[in-house]
Amino acid sequence: MISKSQIKLITGLNRKKYRDTHGLFVAEGPKVIRELLDEGMTLAGLFTTLPEEWADMQLTEISQEELKKISFLSTPHQSLALFKIPQLQAPHLSGLSVALDALRDPGNLGTIIRLCDWFGIRHLICSLDTADCYNPKVVQASMGSLARVQVHYLDLEDFLKNSSLPVYGGFMDGASVYTEQLPETAILVLGNEANGISAEIESLVTHRISIPRFGNVRKTESLNVATAGAILLNEFRRRHSET
Repeated sequence: MISKSQIKLITGLNRKKYRDTHGLFVAEGPKVIRELLDEGMTLAGLFTTLPEEWADMQLTEISQEELKKISFLSTPHQSLALFKIPQLQAPHLSGLSVALDALRDPGNLGTIIRLCDWFGIRHLICSLDTADCYNPKVVQASMGSLARVQVHYLDLEDFLKNSSLPVYGGFMDGASVYTEQLPETAILVLGNEANGISAEIESLVTHRISIPRFGNVRKTESLNVATAGAILLNEFRRRHSET
């Protein structure tokens, strides 16, 4: 059985201020929870309607009705866990990294974290006004990849000014990503869903790249940022993959 204070704590973690205060975030569903556990993230609480699936673990058995009270999903999935937010060191970049300039949509951020995991990107650099990676919607969309990608929040403009790496930015009017020289070590910047890369960050981009449109009409205004990120990352990795 879950207490009223526990319900209040868990439901409050929908807000960043509350997550920062308590140093906790929520993950839901056995698959996501197990992935985070397997990667060594610190469990702070486990609430489940199926205790037999979590042998030898401290947990609180709850009813389906209680799970609905604390879940952020429209269809709660058996288990909900609290994890401690890890404390990360300042990033020391090597290889390919991704930077996000004011990305706001939690679903997009979660998908980009999964993309970073898929393409072996260890560091994801986020501007201070990018969505919080510990938002429950981001955690669910990342599907456990959050434990394998280090997400750093910092002053992106200052960070890029002090970086010696080439900075590639995704733009509608950039050079085709299919013809540009793409190095193994670089920073790839993706911009805000509505406004793209800001003028301040654009001034620090050393290489403007784009994904060319095909077909006869070519009236599509733009690609979803996560979709564009997938194409660009694939092209960076393809150039240096073993044949």
